Order: sequence, then C-alpha cells, then structure tokens
Amino acid sequence: METPAWVVSTPGPMASSPLRRTRKAVAAPGPQEILIAVAACGVCRTDLHLAEGDLEPRVPGRTPGHEVVGTVVLTGSEVREFTVGDRVGVAWLAGTCGRCRYCLSGRENLCPDSTYTGWDIDGGYAGHTVADARYAYHLPKDLPEEELAPLLCAGIIGYRALERSRLPPGGRLGIYGYGASAHLTAQLAVARGATVHVLTRAQEARRLALELGAASARGAHDAPPEPLDSAILFAPVGELVPVALAALDRGGTLAVAGIHLSDIPALNYEAHLFQERSLLSVTANTRQDGRAYLEEAARTRPRVHVRRYPMSRADEALSDLADDRITGVAVLMAD
Repeated sequence: METPAWVVSTPGPMASSPLRRTRKAVAAPGPQEILIAVAACGVCRTDLHLAEGDLEPRVPGRTPGHEVVGTVVLTGSEVREFTVGDRVGVAWLAGTCGRCRYCLSGRENLCPDSTYTGWDIDGGYAGHTVADARYAYHLPKDLPEEELAPLLCAGIIGYRALERSRLPPGGRLGIYGYGASAHLTAQLAVARGATVHVLTRAQEARRLALELGAASARGAHDAPPEPLDSAILFAPVGELVPVALAALDRGGTLAVAGIHLSDIPALNYEAHLFQERSLLSVTANTRQDGRAYLEEAARTRPRVHVRRYPMSRADEALSDLADDRITGVAVLMAD
C-alpha cells in the first residue's frame, strides 16, 4: 500500500526546505510487526536535528517522527501484544539485539545495534507506519491523541533524565531550557515533591513554567535563587553546561538530556566539578522507562501544552520549532 508521508530529502536549514511531502510505499508488517494508522505524531527537536543534518540520516528519504499515536490496522503472524483496533504508541527506541551485555543487564538503551523510529526506520510523519510490536505501548482510549503523543518521547526521555539527575526526595532541581520535554519533566518533579527552578531564555516559556508549578523562572544564564541538588540540561547549548554545573550544590548532578549538543566550553575543575559534582549524559531509553513513565503520567496527569498542526503542515511545525515559536509541544494531527 501507499501512504502520504514526509521525507528528509536534502538535510539543511529549515529555510532550505529539507522536508518534502510525497507518497510512500508501506510494506506489510513482518511476523512481529504491526501496521498503524497514524492519528497524531509529536514534533521533537530530534526531528529537527535530523532534518537540518545535525544527525546524519541513516537512510536517504527517511520519514521522521517518533511520538506516534494511532490504531492497529494489521498484525503480523507472531504478534500477541496487540489486536486490530487497539490504540498504540510508538516511541524513539525501535529495536535492540536482545543478546549483548547491555540488553542482558537491563541497559538496552546502550545496545550497539539499537535502532530508532524516524531515523533507522520510517516514523510517524505519515498516514501509516509499521513498528515492532515488542517496542510499542498500549495507550488509554480516554485521552486525546494530541496529549498522549508528546509523552512518548518528550515524557519518556524527560523521565530518564530525571532519574539520571539523582534528585533526592524533596530536592531542588534546576531545568535549563523549557520546551516539550522540560515542561513535562518539571511537572513530574513537582508531583514527586521537588522544588523546581526553570532557567530559559524565552519569556513566554518562563511564564508557562510558573503556571505549571515551578518555584522560580529566570534567564538561562542567571543563577537560581538557591543551590541545586540536581539539574537537567534540555537546551542543546553546550555553553550552558558550565553555567549549570556552577549552580549545583556540593554533590550535585547535572544530566544532559539531548541527543545533540553544541560544543562545551572548557571547564574549571574547582568551579564546576570539585566537591563531587557529577556530569552525566542521557542516552535514549529502555522499554521499562517507557512503561514506568506512562504509568506515572496516568496517575499524575500532566498538563500538556499543545500546539496542533495538520499533518500537511509538518514543515511549518518544524520551522516554528527551529525559530523558537513554539511554547510547550507541537503535535501533527492526521488530515
């Protein structure tokens, strides 16, 4: 069958129109795969990195999108997890080898042979997509698609970043950058009893942060009002790494959440790392991360600040993201 789909034609700045809309063949699902009719797909900064060439495309003409909500329309012969008509979610992690020491020790996010939705395989900027049923998620039917879609990457990656930040119970968390993932992660931290300080350049984002429960909201290079136990850097801006490290209290941890980061300036050992401050990266997620976050989100019900676009305007959505015209998260809706 064929489906309308966006593809990355020639990676480059959004002004060069790297996305092209076309019709694309969709293969029948394999034995462990499901065919999905896409209802909504979140717009992630990783999609922008792919379109602009910060992430080198693995295959020419790849269809982006890894925050997919849809309905199962066909199942492979060995699929037992889903049946036709189920609501399903597809996230960034598309597959792992299942045999390496990372997979066998519960760290499948580090699998050298891992594959990713919208990078290694076609994603959700399309009418239909195919996914491995073992890496998909059951989703509730009583919530709008546009509120569920961002949870599948922005939420899950934010959850892993929060875990990696080693935030103590009732601790003080700094969040640098306040886009799709940050606005969900901040709410999760507040629900867990943390004091959250947001540091971001956009005035509208600072307003939203306060509205959603942050204790303070200041400029990205400003000092928070108190030392931080933990911090998460969501902005892909390496120059903020020493800024965030300097804001940590003794023993604090900074987790860098992005898949792409501009160069980090030289660090001063005494100012940025001494007193057992830690700098950690975040790499993808495990399926257990996804299940744990979706269960916690079902209990806490985060407010998802959504800006909707029809699927036919995916290029416009990515351009708005590139130019910082989106507060919260953009979601593509099936035409």
